[in-house]
Amino acid sequence: MNQKPVIRDLGHTEFETTWHAMQDFTASRMAETPDEFWITEHPPVYTLGLNRQGVRMPSRDDIAVVNTDRGGKITYHGPGQVIIYVLIDLKRKGINVRQLVSALEGAVVNLLSEFNIHGLAKADAPGVYVDHKKIASVGLRLKKASCYHGISLNVNMDLGPFNAIDPCGYRGLEVTQLKDLGVDLTQSEAASKLLKYLTKELNY
Repeated sequence: MNQKPVIRDLGHTEFETTWHAMQDFTASRMAETPDEFWITEHPPVYTLGLNRQGVRMPSRDDIAVVNTDRGGKITYHGPGQVIIYVLIDLKRKGINVRQLVSALEGAVVNLLSEFNIHGLAKADAPGVYVDHKKIASVGLRLKKASCYHGISLNVNMDLGPFNAIDPCGYRGLEVTQLKDLGVDLTQSEAASKLLKYLTKELNY
């Protein structure tokens, strides 16, 4: 069943509000509920995944830390970053979490290649990297064969808050963004391109 997903452009939203909305949607979805993609960006927030062992907490206290239910360790979200949350019935779609992660990463790699930039996904560290610097992060939660959370892509943001953490648990990991790679896209343009590649990767 390759029914097209419902696309919701939420604009600027609070992380916790959107996270709880994803939980509610997933808990109440039925067998016939269409999959949904939510496009958004958040005000500054650190989110801490379920893998909290050995995580170094932020070395600054002006940005809130939210303990969330996705996989992975700690990351940062802020203005100038495109987030696409994927609310998918994986069983109906016929894919597993690893295949979904590969599709999310593949969408970013394809977007980058449009601008002749080589993006790389790493099997042992989900996300997409350019010259060993992370440009996109992936985090998911699986419940009842359905998933939520998704992918974040750094477009044109203040990368400073990343310096206060070990991004995704990797000490010294540098981050980058489209703007610093010479790609001048608006939030809307970047979201539209990422969405186009993502729906293609997932065969909708």
